Amino acid sequence: MNLEGRVACITGGGGHIGAAMGEALAELGAAIVVLDVDADHCRDVAESIQRDFGVRTMVLTTDLTDENAVRSVPRVVLSEFGRLDILIHCAALVNSSNLAGFTSPFAEQKSDVWRMALEVNLTAPFVLTQVCADALAASGHGSVINIGSLYGVGGPDMRLYENTPMGNSSAYAASKGGVLSLTRWLATVLAPRIRVNSITPGGLWRNQPEAFHQRFVARTPLQRMGAEEDFKGAAAYLASDLSLYVTGHNLVVDGGFTTW
Repeated sequence: MNLEGRVACITGGGGHIGAAMGEALAELGAAIVVLDVDADHCRDVAESIQRDFGVRTMVLTTDLTDENAVRSVPRVVLSEFGRLDILIHCAALVNSSNLAGFTSPFAEQKSDVWRMALEVNLTAPFVLTQVCADALAASGHGSVINIGSLYGVGGPDMRLYENTPMGNSSAYAASKGGVLSLTRWLATVLAPRIRVNSITPGGLWRNQPEAFHQRFVARTPLQRMGAEEDFKGAAAYLASDLSLYVTGHNLVVDGGFTTW
């Protein structure tokens, strides 16, 4: 499995999962474009990847709610590297986002936050894939990887959240369900020159309240919550030629949570 000479652009690349996926592809030789709204996080991740794996990196500070900025991405990447092979949509507003009215009880969830979640989680992947499609197809190795969610596959078990300050967002669930549907749609429309798949992560350990943690682990056959390292193999598989005959697939990496 070798990605030398290929270029991967990862939205949300400054975050924990995005950075881990960048490391996985860099270890295989890919150049990495770290795209995120936080310039400092982008720079830290890009410098770390370049230092540890000796590959070229690029920082692309981009607000995914700004469509003009999103549409400029392939032009900037091509001017630097001359190609784009892999596109990973990792950026998202998630249930742990500190937004008023996002994970409140349903009666208190806000439509403006709903719209923001759809803009970042669903519209941005649509637009960015659309504008990058020609470059991905031209590379001969075009692979798009969308990041789904357990809550795009099934509804939340609200018993996990009892007596904790945590909540669950309808906008997050709806947008991630849309991402999985978009994956299937794009997989047929962009075939045969571009493969489009998704990864659905299980619950990630984020120092949640112990009551939530214990309940979640009890519902997970592998008896733990996920860590960033758990998604590296999935990203490497779907980005590389190991998955040349795989498209439209949702690879669930959840410790067995959804098998009950």
